Amino acid sequence: MRWLSKERWRPRLATVVVAILIVVMALPLVGLFFFRLYENQLIRQTEGELIAQGAVVAAVYADAVRAAGIAPERLGAPISADPARDSNYPYQPIEPQLDLASDDVMPSRPAALPATADPAFAAIGARLDGILDETQKTTLAGFRLLDPHGVVIAGGGELGLSLGKVEEVGRALSGVYASELRLRIPDQPAPPLYSVSRGTKVRVFVALPVEVAGRVAGVVYLSRTPNNIVKHLYGERGKVTLAAIAIVGGTLLIALVFIRTVSRPIYALIDRTKRIAAGDREAIGPLDHHGTREMAELSAAFLDMAQKLQARSDSIQTFATHVSHELKSPLTAIQGAAELLRDSGGTMDEAERRRFSNNIVTDAGRLNLLVRRLLELARAENLAPSGESTTLHAALALLPVDTRLEVRTEGGDTGLGISGENLAIVLANLIDNSARHGAKQVTIGAERAGERAAVHVGDDGDGISVSNRAKVFEPFFTTRREAGGTGMGLGIVLALLKAHNGTIRLVDTERGTRFEINLPLSS
Repeated sequence: MRWLSKERWRPRLATVVVAILIVVMALPLVGLFFFRLYENQLIRQTEGELIAQGAVVAAVYADAVRAAGIAPERLGAPISADPARDSNYPYQPIEPQLDLASDDVMPSRPAALPATADPAFAAIGARLDGILDETQKTTLAGFRLLDPHGVVIAGGGELGLSLGKVEEVGRALSGVYASELRLRIPDQPAPPLYSVSRGTKVRVFVALPVEVAGRVAGVVYLSRTPNNIVKHLYGERGKVTLAAIAIVGGTLLIALVFIRTVSRPIYALIDRTKRIAAGDREAIGPLDHHGTREMAELSAAFLDMAQKLQARSDSIQTFATHVSHELKSPLTAIQGAAELLRDSGGTMDEAERRRFSNNIVTDAGRLNLLVRRLLELARAENLAPSGESTTLHAALALLPVDTRLEVRTEGGDTGLGISGENLAIVLANLIDNSARHGAKQVTIGAERAGERAAVHVGDDGDGISVSNRAKVFEPFFTTRREAGGTGMGLGIVLALLKAHNGTIRLVDTERGTRFEINLPLSS
């Protein structure tokens, strides 16, 4: 009997465990990815703002250079034509380029070097210096306005010094937009690529070339520290709270799935085990919830085993009761006859002494037969299939000739998945039963029945009454106890056939008795 009520899809335990492990392992990666992505977005946002501010300052500076009427030969390097930019004319967008995941963090900006500024450009810078200072108070960005040779002409305390040797400034002086990530604090190493946060100790530097008449008229050099991610997250605490709630909810969902699919069925099965061990027969029933396929199969196998053990315990108890009863009767008779012989004091005549002696011998013989049959039954119940095969005629050839009746065979000689010796024991017990019940002829035949074989054993004897049909396979049941029957022959037959994956049943017939044996075909 299977306690798995119906076959339905359930996830395997390995699937649930692997899924949980993958989710748990992914959570830190998702968090790290979120921080890295969010911080990178802050870097890009800072660069974009500096580009926008630099473009305004560059436009003001270019207008001032044109108004000053500075000759083109006093300007810097020519700016090469960019096909992509020309195709979008008059728009010249500059997209943020910095990426925390791939760009190296450069050392802090090198110090400015002594230099001499062109007086014409220095005059322009002097006019714009106040504007840059006021702008810095609002944007918190550092502004440096450089002439075509990289000399600072406005912004900060480095007027008259050259920044032309700075990498990003050098690229801007050649007419190319450049940006870099640099350390804010000179004495600290660059944060590694695998660190959780790389943006808290860096500063964004943007060098924007100023174009006048197709040449570099100067560079707007800007820098600013990105917004701190913790500070920014605090500003977005409402959204962060919602994200935290989602994470907690996901974790609780994982816990719920694990408890429902793994923990709860295991604890339920443990509770059933304790109840069954305490003798509660009602505990042998299906679980309310199995969770996974493995747990469903495990609980079904366990409950099947518990039911079989319970049935075996009941069978052993019934068997012990029958054995004690069967042994008690002849032992009582032997004891009584022996006591009479002992207490007669020589007054018992020879006929009585012989009668009591014969009773002792007869009952001892019955006990001996009963013990032999018990050993045969135990041997049959613990028999392991040998893998041998035989045919009906080969098994009959092993039987001694029974002069009490005629044995007739019919049908073909089908190969059977049982050894010849064991099949001979089965047939011998059935033929002996037929002879004891008045049969004169036994007919035996075998035929294929699909992938198995059916063996029919019928006789023309007295048959079995309707009231006894349900009891014939019970141990110790016999209607010929006075004639020496032990009631164990069919029990031995049933045990031998079970050991070979076979069955036997009583078939209705108009005359005599007919058994049908079902066995696997020989391989």
